[in-house]
Amino acid sequence: MEYLEDAFPSHALLPSDAKGRASARLWADHVNRAITPVFYRYLQAQDADAQVEHGRELQGQIGKLVEAADAQGPFFAGAEMGFVDVQIAPWVVRMKKVLGPYRGWPEPEEGSRWGKWVEAIERHQAVVRTTSDDQLYLDSYERYAGE
Repeated sequence: MEYLEDAFPSHALLPSDAKGRASARLWADHVNRAITPVFYRYLQAQDADAQVEHGRELQGQIGKLVEAADAQGPFFAGAEMGFVDVQIAPWVVRMKKVLGPYRGWPEPEEGSRWGKWVEAIERHQAVVRTTSDDQLYLDSYERYAGE
């Protein structure tokens, strides 16, 4: 991500101000350190109680991210896809295509801030053009889910 930012400055993903850039980096780190690992703990859990626990933990970590996001959105920092959105986008896709079928992960609540964000990510052309078909996701993650 930092490489892309340096290599293509005309398509900046980070905000122009130092405080905004620092915040984006911290929240992108939150995706990497909190959301990604709990995604896998949730998916790999075979015990129903552990699945419930990890599902709640994932919702809590997403909630922290949503609380820090721009209130209007639809993306993390406002109207345009940015650094944090690019970090969370693959996990948004996997929540729907992997956690939905394997763990019953719910669709975002209609009209919620998270729902607006998910919809914006899923419709963004960069995400649409780089997302595989549903079956590839199911096949790729089957061993993790223990199905």
